[in-house]
Amino acid sequence: MMKENVLDVLMYLFENYLDDDEEETETDRESLTVELEEAGFPQSEINKAFDWLENLAQNPPTTELEINHRDGFRVYAEQELERLNTECRGFLHYLQNIGILEPVQREAVIDRIMALDSSEIDIEQVKWIILMVLFNRPGQEDAYARMEDLVFDDSIGIMH
Repeated sequence: MMKENVLDVLMYLFENYLDDDEEETETDRESLTVELEEAGFPQSEINKAFDWLENLAQNPPTTELEINHRDGFRVYAEQELERLNTECRGFLHYLQNIGILEPVQREAVIDRIMALDSSEIDIEQVKWIILMVLFNRPGQEDAYARMEDLVFDDSIGIMH
């Protein structure tokens, strides 16, 4: 498959490693790289995926910029509007309204979406990115579980 991209690599890693058991021993990057190459992912996309994950882990929730106003309005930059269609932006807004995403997590999700090479992001990809962001945030276990239900309820039949 020539069309494999960073998000495909991330989703593979997430489904096979990150979501398993938090206490499980860490698999090193070299052995993961070999496995990903054997699964058919290009080396360049694998490297970008690891960089993306490292940036996610190093991107702690901001303290000064924590906007806890649930009724605040998010204005998207032009580049964000190009990447996130109306459905994706509406979904982020919906998740914030029902309490799955706090404004800080929403900003982390948008940051990680913008860090991808892909010019077009669809709603299913946004859901997976949200799961990855919530999974990597301490104290977000309930939000993660609620989001996981949304993702897997919507994609029954798609998952293997």
